[in-house]
Amino acid sequence: MTQTRRGFLKATSLATIGAGLSTTPLTLFAQKNKVKSSGGKGKMKLTFKPFDLQLRHVFTIANSSRTTTPVVLTEIEYDGMIGYGEASLPPYLGETQASVIEFLKKVNLSQFSGPFELEDILTYVDKIAENNTAAKASVDIALHDLVGKIMGQPWYKIWGLDQSKTPSTTFTIGIDTAEVVKQKTLEAAPLYNILKVKLGRDNDKEMIEAIRTVTDKPIAIDANQGWKDKHHALDMIYWLKEKGIVMIEQPMSKYKLDDIVWVTEQSPLPVFADESFQRLTDVMRLKGAFTGVNIKLMKCTGMREAWKILTVARAANMQVMVGCMTETSCAISAAAQLSPAVDWADLDGNLLISNDIYKGTTVVDGKLTLSDLPGIGIRKL
Repeated sequence: MTQTRRGFLKATSLATIGAGLSTTPLTLFAQKNKVKSSGGKGKMKLTFKPFDLQLRHVFTIANSSRTTTPVVLTEIEYDGMIGYGEASLPPYLGETQASVIEFLKKVNLSQFSGPFELEDILTYVDKIAENNTAAKASVDIALHDLVGKIMGQPWYKIWGLDQSKTPSTTFTIGIDTAEVVKQKTLEAAPLYNILKVKLGRDNDKEMIEAIRTVTDKPIAIDANQGWKDKHHALDMIYWLKEKGIVMIEQPMSKYKLDDIVWVTEQSPLPVFADESFQRLTDVMRLKGAFTGVNIKLMKCTGMREAWKILTVARAANMQVMVGCMTETSCAISAAAQLSPAVDWADLDGNLLISNDIYKGTTVVDGKLTLSDLPGIGIRKL
């Protein structure tokens, strides 16, 4: 572990930055418009239901494959308005529809006077039980959607972001045979400015070579902890740079942090934390081990903490990526509200499914295009 990293870990000043970030725009709006905490005509009502996403293709990463992703869809109703939320539950994260529903049954929003108590509400939700981060995110997203609708503004405007600065999103190609990968690339390359390729098995170079026979577009790599040896990982990164790869995500196991530090220090490409990174407190721990962090709403409990992570990561001079699971346009559009402020975006989860039930953020000429609808910017189909 390097001296720089040791020194940073001894510094504790950033540890509490995120906890002190305020929701001032909400408070000012409530005061200006005389929205009192007790001013609602009724209490908030949370409802939820399970739903299964159908993938367009078999999705394979370094350690698993699947054709569906279970989710739980949430709604919070207040004063005739409805905010929409979602918990996406890829199996490797450990949450299920049953566990999310069990958690949501414990959420009592009737004790709060209205949705503008957002900070208090989400602090309460976070303390109901440990973990359950996707379940918590489903409440967070619905609450943000509701508050934005009351304010009549999308969240990127509430946060003061410039809509024109949204980045291009990567489009993910899972692990497969060379021929299948080539076909997927032929379909995706004309539509996207940057591709994302899953690696981490024994055919990594074969996949990249196959892709390079049909496109020279930039590629981001996600090894999903698949590389076992640090020397092999570094050799692969140097080889990949020669093939036009522009960034690396989670090259090795999250339990091999010292090896990742070694790789990152010598890597010619930026290295981002995915499985190693979950919540705000991890930013401090990973400074120096990675170039940047990949924020996913399902892992960090939603938009409230995602915004805090973005702020703290910037203060720590780290790059920021916003990513996703396989999700509907609900959770994708929620994450996309942050996208004008990040370096990289991987928000293609809704593009991988065939049964989306919302319309929101779209991809135009490869670039994320935010809706001007209030809240998280979606409508139900």
